[in-house]
Amino acid sequence: MVELDHVTGEVSGGKKVFHVTTAGLQQHQDNLAAGVLDAPPAAARNRPVPAPRPAPAAAPARSGPVLRPNGTPYHPRQLAGRRDVDVLQELRGAGIAALLYGPPGTGKTSVVEAAFGAELHTVAGDGDTTVGDLIGDYVPDRAGYRFVPGPLPTAMQAGEVLFIDDATLISPRVLAVMYPAMDGRRQIVVKADGGRTVTAANGFYVIAGHNPGVHGAVLTEALASRFCAHIHVTTDYDLARALGVDSRTVRAAVELNAKVQVGEIGWAPQLRELLGFKKIADTLDVDSAIANLAGVAPVEDRDTVAEVLAKQFGRRIVTGLALGKQL
Repeated sequence: MVELDHVTGEVSGGKKVFHVTTAGLQQHQDNLAAGVLDAPPAAARNRPVPAPRPAPAAAPARSGPVLRPNGTPYHPRQLAGRRDVDVLQELRGAGIAALLYGPPGTGKTSVVEAAFGAELHTVAGDGDTTVGDLIGDYVPDRAGYRFVPGPLPTAMQAGEVLFIDDATLISPRVLAVMYPAMDGRRQIVVKADGGRTVTAANGFYVIAGHNPGVHGAVLTEALASRFCAHIHVTTDYDLARALGVDSRTVRAAVELNAKVQVGEIGWAPQLRELLGFKKIADTLDVDSAIANLAGVAPVEDRDTVAEVLAKQFGRRIVTGLALGKQL
């Protein structure tokens, strides 16, 4: 490299013209012959060494609500040290089937919908759910009948997610048809469709919901063993407050849930009922919302619910909304 000390410049005809002196070139050639690198230019020798660039900052953790398919926001909660929706995605990636259990109205369906969105195929379980509701069935058309695949083979072929809501209300004999899809075989035989074999594509995943306190809900050993991760879902009272539910109602719900835990009563309002309370209070008034909340409690627990609400609100509670005299 030619040392900058031997380079001069001048303006000629409006252009900058640079000249390299013979001494500079001769020194450069002598250095090359001796195998010596040119000394850095004076300007470079005096230039400060730049400080090392800091490592790029880590991407900020995702926060805020997640939209469910119906457009309503879901507010993620902590699970295993991170967002519940992210943990469910991780379990899916690892092929670990999850069973969400807890009282009705705590948000089991909401978190599943928020985690998997448009990839979700849902079966609403009850005592009347049939094999056809899972596998598919024949429906009439102009030519007679045609077979329409159910949510199980549809999710398998698409590599998507099957959610069995209230799974423990479904007959164990019906649920058994999905077990081959959940084990190492990852296949089912659709007998109603000519014995067609359906193989699960990559990404296929099964998740289920269970309400232990609901009449008729039976978690069999065969079903429980197929779900490796059992996740307890309870009401997030801090979220209820943050969403604007009257703090007195939240305190009443906390007290009633404590009574449920020790077996004094069998029911307490969960997040669904608390949000319903807020909607009615905003639409009608607080007294109507209180009366309605007491009225939705089971008959055997209604007096206790009314008593706890009365303590929090400082007045007698009317249990239930009812039509009065003609106006």
